[in-house]
Amino acid sequence: MTVKTPQALLTLALKDCGAVGVGQTPLAEDLTDGFDTLNMMLAQWNRKRWLVFHLVDVSITSTGVPSYTIGPSGDINRPIRPDRIESGFFRQLLSNPPNQVDYPLEILQSREDYNRIALKQLPSFTRKVFYDSAWPLGVLYPYPVPASSIYAIHLSLKETLGAFTALTQVVNLPDEYFAALFYNVILRLGVRYPIARDQTMLDQWETVKALAKDSLNVLRGANTQIASLTMPGDLVRGGAYNIYSDSYD
Repeated sequence: MTVKTPQALLTLALKDCGAVGVGQTPLAEDLTDGFDTLNMMLAQWNRKRWLVFHLVDVSITSTGVPSYTIGPSGDINRPIRPDRIESGFFRQLLSNPPNQVDYPLEILQSREDYNRIALKQLPSFTRKVFYDSAWPLGVLYPYPVPASSIYAIHLSLKETLGAFTALTQVVNLPDEYFAALFYNVILRLGVRYPIARDQTMLDQWETVKALAKDSLNVLRGANTQIASLTMPGDLVRGGAYNIYSDSYD
């Protein structure tokens, strides 16, 4: 595959949307505009689980505080602040690694759910977390608040599809992403160049739209991971007593 940089991808896309003819070189302004368009598209893709090829595990050892920041230079350092937490678990740090003990965390999906907790800074064994997707740093609230140093909070977050920093940068994504980037950026660039919507090109334009949709479906099929069905805690009968958390699992 020769289309390995944003410049090569955008040059080909500008040809296919009718802005550049065969043998012509795109203007610097067109490449700059296309570069910004490509990064805006990637920024939106970062928020769609099915367009992200895997999840990453991030963690922080508890320090006894009621909240932790997530994002650039935060307590949990990430290139961009995540929009949500996909899942998580709570690890009891024992003195004989790697035999650590993990417990699943319930993710509170809204501020309203977190607000229903009466004693938010109760020190005990953490079973739930609420993530406030604030900007520029998100804030994680564990409940109950774990003691310092003897626990770790692990979170699964979407991998970051990082923005391109230069036209000559090598695109470091799985191969199936190239067609998706190519056909979908054509659609976005085509809005800027009316020739792409000329009556004589309508059939070709419909083909591009179909290929763009198909390329996204390929990513959807490759990236979709469906978790096993679980029942809400209120509908499940009590199980075995857990001496570590003073609760029934």
